[in-house]
Amino acid sequence: MEGVIKKVRTVKKQFFPVGKLPQVLLERLLKQYVTIDKQVLVGPSIGEDATVIDFGDTCLVAKTDPITFVGKDCGWYAVNINANDIATMGAVPRWFLATILLPEGEAGEKYVEEIFENISSACREFEISFCGGHTEITSHLDRTIIVGQMLGEVSKDKLVLSSGAKKGDDVLLTKGIAIEGTSIIVREKESYLKKKYRPAAIKRMKEFAKVPGISVLKEALLANTLPGIHAMHDPTEGGLSMGLYELAKASKVGVEIEEDKIFVFPESLKLCNEFKLNPFGLIASGSLIIITAPEITDKVQKLLRDNRINVSVIGRVVEEPGVKSVKKGKKKAFPFFEQDEITKIL
Repeated sequence: MEGVIKKVRTVKKQFFPVGKLPQVLLERLLKQYVTIDKQVLVGPSIGEDATVIDFGDTCLVAKTDPITFVGKDCGWYAVNINANDIATMGAVPRWFLATILLPEGEAGEKYVEEIFENISSACREFEISFCGGHTEITSHLDRTIIVGQMLGEVSKDKLVLSSGAKKGDDVLLTKGIAIEGTSIIVREKESYLKKKYRPAAIKRMKEFAKVPGISVLKEALLANTLPGIHAMHDPTEGGLSMGLYELAKASKVGVEIEEDKIFVFPESLKLCNEFKLNPFGLIASGSLIIITAPEITDKVQKLLRDNRINVSVIGRVVEEPGVKSVKKGKKKAFPFFEQDEITKIL
């Protein structure tokens, strides 16, 4: 009617932030929409690193993971990140495929060839076949995105699941945390950090992805030569914290962690303090969580240390669900990160 002002209420759309989907939603979607047949021994679930398909005497282990945080060396990252998830299942990565999405205005011949060479050299390093995929130039991208798919194989008796942790097991951690996060921070904030750090320090932190390195292939396969490895998990987005929460959920157990036994590289800690990031929630590729029967813990540590891989016992598996931090006899919930801390600076 004339003279009557109609008020229109606008509803603000709610969108998820950058990072993984909320666990509750993802779990519902997987239960509601994923279909599997009898050959699928391990389907998609929170905490499991890859899918496992029964091929008789052996199992095919399949994983797909994108590289979205990294621009330079993204092909090398794609191979390593996907190989890690195959290795945590006790399998040897064998075949790699890549979907390469290139941004307009950057995809010249030299640029594309560098990506292919990057992938190829990483595959040669681990004796993996780079055997297929898809490449295209895509509009509305501000960086190259590579979606990798890795296939591996393992005998049934050597298959390791994230869901295998048992009450009383020890929780081991290799190397230290925030390795990948350290490299990404320096690459993203290099101009700013050059004012505060010497060139040698900048170079060293940029190369954290290679030394100490984001690959856990060597330590995962070494550990799995011993009987009594109940679970392994590769903490990535959400850092060590989310890796522990995912593993605990997969195994339907709890984990108690002694924070002072978690090694944080001094460079990583300094960067986290600089940008007000919690290292426990910073992308952590390069660390490997190994759950062992207590009677083999010493053997696992000796084997890894003999192969120049640092490892420490940081906690134990308990019955009460969730992840707790134990300090001076007092327990509190370990931090939980819906978003990886790296997103605060991107």
